Amino acid sequence: MNKVMLIGNVGKEPDVRYYEANQAVAQLSLATTERGYTLQNGTQVPDHTDWHNLVFYHKMAQIVERYVHKGDKLYIEGRIRYRSYDDKQGRRHYVTEILVENMEMLSSKNQNSAPTDTGNKSEQPSSEQSSDDTALPF
Repeated sequence: MNKVMLIGNVGKEPDVRYYEANQAVAQLSLATTERGYTLQNGTQVPDHTDWHNLVFYHKMAQIVERYVHKGDKLYIEGRIRYRSYDDKQGRRHYVTEILVENMEMLSSKNQNSAPTDTGNKSEQPSSEQSSDDTALPF
């Protein structure tokens, strides 16, 4: 089984590219942080932040382009993918990416403008307004 679940903050504006008619790919970085703690002997263990490369395809990429911005908090589900490539100098580079299959926007500022369903099941996003602080399913 290949399953990833993350909650974190978007580190930069999404990079969205279109290929062929209306087919999109969006990429962004997501920061997840494990909070620091103090050991019984008094030693402080600091916070630790990891950066994840997320990839969205098709309708989800278009929704990311429209509604996701730097600093937004997201919950994502997807699968991990490893790939490599050689640059112009012949050096091999390794890339780890999360292919996103489901997303929820957790930032309250997006509550009134974001679609409520962006999973791969839905063709047309709806835009319902919500007055509570519940997350929007994607």
